[in-house]
Formats: sequence, C-alpha cells, structure tokens
Amino acid sequence: MDVAAEVERLGGICPRKALAAVSRGELDRAVQRGEVVRIRRGHYALPGDDEAKAAAHELTGTAILLTAAAHWGWARKWSPKVPQIAVPRGRKLRADNTRVDVRWRNVPDDDIVDGWVTTRTRTLVDCAILLPFDEALAVADSALRVGLGKEDRRALARHIQNTPAQHRKRVQRVMRAADGGAAGPFESVLRAIVLDIAELTVETQVRIDDSTGWIGRVDLADLQLRLVLEADSMEFHGERSAQDRDCARYTRLTTSGWLVLRFTWEQVMHDPDWVRAQIRMAVDLRLAQKSCCLPADYQPVVA
Repeated sequence: MDVAAEVERLGGICPRKALAAVSRGELDRAVQRGEVVRIRRGHYALPGDDEAKAAAHELTGTAILLTAAAHWGWARKWSPKVPQIAVPRGRKLRADNTRVDVRWRNVPDDDIVDGWVTTRTRTLVDCAILLPFDEALAVADSALRVGLGKEDRRALARHIQNTPAQHRKRVQRVMRAADGGAAGPFESVLRAIVLDIAELTVETQVRIDDSTGWIGRVDLADLQLRLVLEADSMEFHGERSAQDRDCARYTRLTTSGWLVLRFTWEQVMHDPDWVRAQIRMAVDLRLAQKSCCLPADYQPVVA
C-alpha cells in the first residue's frame, strides 16, 4: 500500500478512519520515512509546510492557493507538486525556479499571517478566483467542514465585498455552493460536476430509510427524483459480512425505488464529462418515469 498516494487521493489530509485499507504498521513506517505526517491526534497529511515556509522566506514571498490551503488543514482535489508562492509584481528572480510555482501578485500585509502565508479568508478568495470551480469548491467545502469562526466569516464577507467586480461572481458562486457536509474532495468534485444540471438538486450525506428502518447514508441524493450519486471509494472487504452489508445496502436502495449511480475516483477526477453524461441520462430517465408513473403528490421516504 502506497500510504502517501492514498492520503493524496483523500485530499492531502484525512482522519485515520479514512485510511481503512492501511495497516497500523504501514502507516507508522510511512510516518517514519517522512512520506506522511501526523498533524494532530488521529489525522494525517502530506508533508510540505516546512518546504513552503522555507520557499516563501527565500523569495521574500507569500504561500498562496493550494499551498496555503494545505497549511490551514484543508483538503484539496490535487496537491501542488511544488510550493505556490506569490512575489510582488516587478520582482526579478533567478531563471531557475523549478522548485517553486511563482505567481506575481501583490499581497497586502493584512492578508498575510506569520510573515509567510495568506490568511484563511484570503486563501479562500484566491482559490475561488484563480482555480477551476471544482478545485475551489473542494477547498471551500473543507474550510467549512473544518470550521470558520465568526471573525473569519466577517472577514470573508469583507473580502468578497472588496473583490473587483469581474472576480466577485466567481467567489460568490463558490461560496454559495460550498457545503461543510461534504465528506471530502472526491464528493465535492462529483457535486461540482452536476451543479449546473437544472433539474437536479442534490443534498450531501443524506440518510435514507425504508419500511424496515435505516438503510444508510449516501453521498449525494436528489429526494424528488430518488436519485443517489455515490463517490465509490475503493474498499477492501476483510470480512464476508462487510461485503454482505454493502450489497444489502444497495439492494435495499434499489428495491425502495432509488436509482443508484456509483462512480470511482478515477472516473470523477479524470473523466468528468463522461460522469456528467451518465448523470444527465439518469436525470432524463427519472423525469420520464416520474411524469408517466408517479402521482403528482408523491413524496419520497427519507429520515
């Protein structure tokens, strides 16, 4: 098991329980080799803070974007291969800067903490403006999941208000769509893929019951269309009972009238157009079924 690769797939930071396929010994050895770091009790991340801080100080610059997000403990769709550092416009640097992703940007002192990294709110705004929507949404979801205090929220509102008009809509779109209930970047990216499907309204981490009780909690669900979207992580069923429970869960969802679509990490991250096309067809199917088969006052059974 490549522990660092597994942590990367989970957003670059994750709780121990998310590493179910990794043995205690494998995790300990990865920590000893410096491939992953234990950032707090029960949570592990890819290393990089020390390298980013050193690069920022060397260039008299500021760590920004995904490098700053990693510093704040937020999960990402991708982790940058090298530190992302902003230096003031007009600064001349050595020709060889392959160890750093340099961005020429003037970052106000008020948006810098500890002399080397952007504040939480500046990081969120920068990610919303400069990153693709799905990457920015993954960061924003994680920021809400970790928790933003009242002061951070007030500062974020001020940042958005002061953002140039040509960028403000991008920031507002990301923050309106952000949901701290998302389980991780895999789910965030899946949600980003479908947000512009007008007939589809998905909620995160929905509990579903049938006539006999609790079935389970699904990643994304449209309650009216009875459509479930699952970010299907690779799991190793160490016991036959675990596989039985997994099969029973999806069987009960199906027999309760839910259409379940399951997508792998590779499909969501590397083939979003295909994923969206499949979901679009499923939505069309459900709309056709609903118009001809279900009574107008039909309501789904959920907890």
